[in-house]
Amino acid sequence: VSGMQEDDVLWIAMAGIHQIWALMLEGGKLPKGSDLKQGVCLRFAGSGNEENRNNAYPHKAGFAQPSGLSLAPEEPWSCLFVADSESSTVRTVSLKDGAVKHLVGGERDPLNLFAFGDVDGAGINAKLQHPLGVTWDKKRKLLYVADSYNHKIKVVDPKMKNCATLAGTGEAGNVVGSSFTQSAFNEPGGLCVEGNGRLMYVADTNNHQIKVLDLETKILSMALPILKPEACDVPDNLPVQKDKITNLPRLPKSAPNIQLPSLTVAPGQTIQFLLKLTLPLDSKLNEEAPSAWFITAEDNTWLLQGQCLIGEIKDVSCQTVIPFQLPGSCLSAEATLAIKACLYYCSKGSSACMMAGVSFSQPLQVTGTDQGSPAQVELTHTFVGN
Repeated sequence: VSGMQEDDVLWIAMAGIHQIWALMLEGGKLPKGSDLKQGVCLRFAGSGNEENRNNAYPHKAGFAQPSGLSLAPEEPWSCLFVADSESSTVRTVSLKDGAVKHLVGGERDPLNLFAFGDVDGAGINAKLQHPLGVTWDKKRKLLYVADSYNHKIKVVDPKMKNCATLAGTGEAGNVVGSSFTQSAFNEPGGLCVEGNGRLMYVADTNNHQIKVLDLETKILSMALPILKPEACDVPDNLPVQKDKITNLPRLPKSAPNIQLPSLTVAPGQTIQFLLKLTLPLDSKLNEEAPSAWFITAEDNTWLLQGQCLIGEIKDVSCQTVIPFQLPGSCLSAEATLAIKACLYYCSKGSSACMMAGVSFSQPLQVTGTDQGSPAQVELTHTFVGN
């Protein structure tokens, strides 16, 4: 902006007052502005009126709850992309002269904020519904949009003003480990394309997950499940609450399910599951992501009473011991536990990071005879690289 560096200005979407503001991280000028000192924060665009009004003069333009921003400083774009939520549009703000223009969505009447829908098309013929996030793909010169109320991720070619569905069925859901067209979101909100341009991260708001879209293979997976430490805090004298179970991570559909031999156990007996996992060659765990094991029992939730249902995996070079104790009162002579692992690892030679999962199914035969000592079960699996 006026000879400044790309990171000299912090752009702020002021959704409540329908404006775009700028915080000067270094001294300099904004388009059509005077010299500003470092630390100054001021209105850059938007009159404050809640409307879908484009204008060559930024202070006379009108936004309606602008939420997502993404910068495209390179030519010929030289603009700020804006997800204008309430008008269901994507707009641009020029970094040369501040002019606010329409890109896709909405309609021509600046006071009609109800021109929403779910239609692929060009310019005003495309329809969005309350988009919350945008992110610029420098590699492909494309803009991705979190079309939140349509439960989709859309892609916009700013040169042709064409908007098309990239991922999501349009129905609220939670489907990972699949192609983009079969995937499902629930009000996705935030987007970010990583530096190499291969992966896009999506904040899937109502699913409480960070998902990752591989823009080359067109496969969706779960990047970061939100782990709940309180899932371990289940009193011995209370049944397992449903929300403790539903807050556990979900493995991709591609994760292998290993069937274990049936194990004879007694009420109150302890089982030690010895988890030993091997990563692909030249890979290591991502220390900044929550690799974890967790336990489920879909048809036998009484087994989970008083259990710690989840734990962190910090090192795969040694066994992880997962303790489990059967309840003193067993409700069935036959039951099945599932011990699952969700790992996030990176290739040592590059910045590529992946998610992998595995599930072990352990059938139990419950007898009235106490075995007297803990039972030990080895859980081993080797992940194969792509």
